Amino acid sequence: MQIEKNRVVSFHYRLSEQSGGEIEHSYDGEPSLYLHGARNILPALEKALAGLSAGDKIEVSLTPEQAYGLRQEGRVQRIPAKYLKHEGKMKPGQVVRYRDDNGTQQATVIKVGKFSVDVDANHPLAGKALEFAIEIVDVREASADEIAHGHAHGPGGHHH
Repeated sequence: MQIEKNRVVSFHYRLSEQSGGEIEHSYDGEPSLYLHGARNILPALEKALAGLSAGDKIEVSLTPEQAYGLRQEGRVQRIPAKYLKHEGKMKPGQVVRYRDDNGTQQATVIKVGKFSVDVDANHPLAGKALEFAIEIVDVREASADEIAHGHAHGPGGHHH
């Protein structure tokens, strides 16, 4: 069965920076799942996977614009510590949440001060050219619930 709209795809991956080493992989756990056509993964990656079948392997190179976008310097800001949601003592590199006019946002701590924290709201992979090595494990028809909810259910997918 080929990957096309409203099919659930199970896959393993290795993610690397084009200019560096491996960032992460899925081989020590369950394969990842996504519902094809529901924009659950990067659009350029979804496009590259269309038409593949179980057992296929592919390497996909993405520019920063195709991946998580370019870094935006204006996304680095100083926020009063009392507005950040976190557990334990904050330290550089930690991901925290805060609320702004656009809802809840995630940011990475750069520097912790006595009353305020410098954070970077760019995606951690923004500005990076990425390389995905993907192995398709399985392709199946999506259930009516998965199509209605807009994502895959089960191990490696979304649970309710």
